[in-house]
Amino acid sequence: MLVYALLSVVNKLYLQYSHGSKFYPDYMTNLVSLQIETLLNSFGYQTQVVPHPAEPSMKLILNGKYLARIIEGCNAISVVILFLSFIVAFSGKLKTTFFYILSGSVLIYAVNLLRIVILTLGLYHYPEYSDVLHTVIFPGIIYGMVFLLWIFWVNRFSKLNKNNA
Repeated sequence: MLVYALLSVVNKLYLQYSHGSKFYPDYMTNLVSLQIETLLNSFGYQTQVVPHPAEPSMKLILNGKYLARIIEGCNAISVVILFLSFIVAFSGKLKTTFFYILSGSVLIYAVNLLRIVILTLGLYHYPEYSDVLHTVIFPGIIYGMVFLLWIFWVNRFSKLNKNNA
């Protein structure tokens, strides 16, 4: 809980002090937005992300149609904090724990980009399913993967598993 609380406070301070910086709305959300734009463009869609004029988010425009906004919650930082906190709580050997956190965080970040692409394409091609896509599929992809990473960690590397074996 201490790791989660500490990292959450650091993230809150980061968001608070990054507002108004050269990266809008904050560096990580800006980066995710630009990477989403690049991915969708590489799939042949005409994509633009532009700063939202009225709120700290990026507007995602696909083939001239405003589909969604990318907010701070879309950058996966809070999910990585949750993942990391669990791994630390059930840590194993220091080196193994460090590399699992690093590789798991990179995997979460990459899957997060893919889930935003999937959601965007779903919203574009199947707008009638927007509620299910955003409230069930969208979080299910990322949290399901984090859950599987946790299960793998506890069963394979955690000291907790070693004590029960």
